[in-house]
Amino acid sequence: MSALNTICIIDDDEIYQLFTKKAISRFGKPFTILSYVNGREAILDFTRKLQESESLPDLILLDINMPVMDGWQFMEAFESMKAQVPKNIQIYIVSSSIAPGDIDRATNNPSISGFVSKPLDVATLEKLLMN
Repeated sequence: MSALNTICIIDDDEIYQLFTKKAISRFGKPFTILSYVNGREAILDFTRKLQESESLPDLILLDINMPVMDGWQFMEAFESMKAQVPKNIQIYIVSSSIAPGDIDRATNNPSISGFVSKPLDVATLEKLLMN
């Protein structure tokens, strides 16, 4: 397995979160999994973690369409704190959106590692964890 230790899921869909957590647990490695129902919740916790010198996740699975703070707003907020982050975090947009604009926006953002369409299957998840 990879050097990933902590995986973060930012998505308002509880069923997707549950499926993803169960799928991750099948890989036999004791990953720490953080989950948030919107980008604002994640940014607030990341800010606290940075202030308290706690580790941020190694991999983020980020939905686009969420209440309170969507994936694009999360990325804007994350970019503003990125200079304080002591490591490179892989961020994948995982979305049911098929809008070419969303795919282009993800592809053209150097902070985003890739765009993955939902539903996320186990084989794709394994590739992300091994990447």
